[in-house]
Amino acid sequence: MTTRNLFLLPGDGIGPEAMGEVRKIITYMNEEMSAGFTTDEGLVGGSAYDAHGAAISEADMQKALAADAVLFGAVGGPKWDDVAYEVRPEAGLLRLRKDLELFANLRPAICYPALANASSLKPELVEGLDILIIRELTGGVYFGEPKTITDLGNGQKRAIDTQVYDTYEIERISAVAFEMARTRGNRVCSMEKRNVMKSGVLWNQVVTATHKAKYSDVQLEHMLADAGGMQLVRAPKQFDVIVTDNLFGDMLSDVAAMLTGSLGMLPSASLGAPDGKTGKRKALYEPVHGSAPDIAGKGIANPIAMIASFAMCLRYSFNMVTEADNLEKAIANVLDKGIRTSDIMADGATKVGTVEMGEAILAEFKSLSA
Repeated sequence: MTTRNLFLLPGDGIGPEAMGEVRKIITYMNEEMSAGFTTDEGLVGGSAYDAHGAAISEADMQKALAADAVLFGAVGGPKWDDVAYEVRPEAGLLRLRKDLELFANLRPAICYPALANASSLKPELVEGLDILIIRELTGGVYFGEPKTITDLGNGQKRAIDTQVYDTYEIERISAVAFEMARTRGNRVCSMEKRNVMKSGVLWNQVVTATHKAKYSDVQLEHMLADAGGMQLVRAPKQFDVIVTDNLFGDMLSDVAAMLTGSLGMLPSASLGAPDGKTGKRKALYEPVHGSAPDIAGKGIANPIAMIASFAMCLRYSFNMVTEADNLEKAIANVLDKGIRTSDIMADGATKVGTVEMGEAILAEFKSLSA
């Protein structure tokens, strides 16, 4: 039997609650579908800092490196606002991305028909929305050096963050975008700020060259990132795949997420390069939402983004396409039945908590998998 090694990092806040509903699905798949998942669990973020004085321990980092895929919950909270910058909860996620070399962040923005009225935009603008934002994840201003705060005296300080991109980094992320587009609507929009940033000039040049060399069958459009943000809220369905850098991808994907009505609904995947021998990619899957410490422990968190992240794991790490399709369909079916957590509640719907939503999705998944 095939063994599939998952490393679970529930993290802080609502992370453990949402991860608990994924564990139930994994157990069902092992018991009834002989899926062969083996799981181990570690600490990340604030919980890791409390236990080890670091945002992720060396032992757990090694387990993440050895796993076929990492499932990640959420990190952070006001409890750790004053810890040193180097060991803040978010440093654990950044280290995972860097050490696993997860350069491609895939963030779908999908508006389920049943939730079109939950968006802040008019339903006709978002119903049926299906965008995939591909964000470069290991370069750019978040990792560039120097990164300093210097005391200039006289009460003045200077902060420096450095935006750095090499050609190969842009080539490989644009290649992912073009390849993903071929499985979807065959359209890519590349976003940068070439009008004011040299890194944007290079980004535009390399994406254009990569398209011409290998992917001329895919439709390519270029757009300034600020204009892209405006277009996302003006007419979001014009986009299929958007590819952009680390900073703009962070912001634009959050904008796209809210088009769908709730950050609690959306998954993400972070992928590395294929291994030269096995073809497998290092991968980490996480919900887009944060740790939501204000509702942690109340049993009301929406687990859909965590469950949908596991569906992406099934698809991209294990090629379990049918199972991924069924799990995503299970989510849609439950929403169609009017079952809602508080963040997506609507008139006439049935309000449930974290466990009840997870159990409803599992029941639908079982039915679809029978």
